[in-house]
Amino acid sequence: MSVSDLMTGLMVIFLFVAIAYMIQVQKNQSAMTEYVETKQKLHEKLVREFAADTARWRMVVGKDLSMKFKEPEVLFKLGSGTLEPKFKEILDEFIPRYLDILLNDTLRTKIQEIRIEGHTDTLRMVKFGQDSYLSNILLSQERAYNVLRYIREMSSFQKYTKEQKKMLDYWFTANGLSYGKALDAEGDYAFRTGKPIDMEMSRRVEFRIVTNGDSILESFVTKINKLPIKQ
Repeated sequence: MSVSDLMTGLMVIFLFVAIAYMIQVQKNQSAMTEYVETKQKLHEKLVREFAADTARWRMVVGKDLSMKFKEPEVLFKLGSGTLEPKFKEILDEFIPRYLDILLNDTLRTKIQEIRIEGHTDTLRMVKFGQDSYLSNILLSQERAYNVLRYIREMSSFQKYTKEQKKMLDYWFTANGLSYGKALDAEGDYAFRTGKPIDMEMSRRVEFRIVTNGDSILESFVTKINKLPIKQ
């Protein structure tokens, strides 16, 4: 085989590799666009629905599709996992509207999980043990569990169809996160900013939507990391 034939063969191989790479990049870009658009559309719907309620509930609708309830004395008594009456009233109004959006929207097939997250400050809960972080894991888990239990016992929840309840069973999880994601005075994660923890702001409950776009993003990052890098 002549050198020219060998070079031609290598160029053809390189061309096919380049085309395959370009197709993969286009697919990844399309997936990333879908991921961003899905989260943006859901965020806009939630903001519109609860625009008149965020101030009176002290609730924040995050761009990460989280609904943060940040009035600790309304949620639970200090060190308690029992829902306060006022928080029950808020849930009675919030949950039916929240779930109606998610169950009846065309984007419902994009949802993988609805996380109920319990968050605490760093105050050690002696009744749960000597380890401050673990004792707050138990407290925050109890709170998240009790929120989910209350939701499932609501009269509005009982009105959902069998298929809708199956969907909610698939979506809902209760997560106790202790003070691992405690907040500073500006509402940012204190671990990331290095600022002091705001004890009051850290005591909160969040509803967080996880979409299939999050899996797409993880897949995209994994593929990028596997690409050969020239030294």
